[in-house]
Amino acid sequence: MWLELQIFGFRALWSPYYFLFIVGLAVIYYLITGPYRHKFGGEARPTGKQQIFFYLSLVLLYIVKGSPIDLLSHITLTAHMIQMAIYLLVVPIFMLKGIPEWIWKKVVYAPVIKPIFKLLTKPLISLLLFNVLFSFYHMPVIFNFAKESQIAHTSTALILFISAIIVWFPLLSPIKELDKLHPLMKMAYIIGNSVLITPACVLIIFAPEPLFAAYSQNGSWLQALALCVPGDVLEGLTTALSGPEMFTSMDTVEDQQLGGIIMKIMQEITYGIVLGTIFFRWFSKGSQTVDPLPTTVE
Repeated sequence: MWLELQIFGFRALWSPYYFLFIVGLAVIYYLITGPYRHKFGGEARPTGKQQIFFYLSLVLLYIVKGSPIDLLSHITLTAHMIQMAIYLLVVPIFMLKGIPEWIWKKVVYAPVIKPIFKLLTKPLISLLLFNVLFSFYHMPVIFNFAKESQIAHTSTALILFISAIIVWFPLLSPIKELDKLHPLMKMAYIIGNSVLITPACVLIIFAPEPLFAAYSQNGSWLQALALCVPGDVLEGLTTALSGPEMFTSMDTVEDQQLGGIIMKIMQEITYGIVLGTIFFRWFSKGSQTVDPLPTTVE
């Protein structure tokens, strides 16, 4: 497959402009949290652990949105689901843990954002918001629309990412006073999240026919490819491209099924790790509580 992908060229495979965008984010983070933090009302520098989390989130962001995985996500649904799992489940966690609390306060407590954020991060609302948006996005009519233009594609990706930040916030709030959920409620929240995302995965896994024109119809497929392949390159390849089958041995339905399975597995692994972390932290905290010695009655 790798050799076949070479026909799309360096820009399509490695997205150099997106790479510069990621580098720019890294530089901004370093300057705002480091030498210029006092100009932004900053306090202490981020810890080494926070810096690792943030820079790792940028690396993952480039891998799924700037590397050949992004190109593959326009060719197979399997690659798209791998991309979505990392983009919506892993990257937001690392960003929540990597950005210092004082920056989050400035953003979350901004006059315009505060009431909206307070409403959207209520557990039930955040659960429904993320999972409804995720399910709606994978409805064929909306998914195909998102693949028709760069504006639609970028807008839907950004909306989903913001909803992913919101859904993780009640669990992993970087602002101490907003971390109000009891560990039991957090575990119930994770289970609810897992249940709500299941119908979208199940519909994709058990669909008897191809759902998405972007992976099954040549015209729509080429239109989706145009989102990441330069126009002059794609125009020169149009007659040579027959469809996604050029790059995978799976037929469209098999690719669709595998994509749904991978999304569900990666979601369960991520939620399982977070759930386990919350449980063992709660358990450890409880085990450290020492009961007072009984008073001795003489």
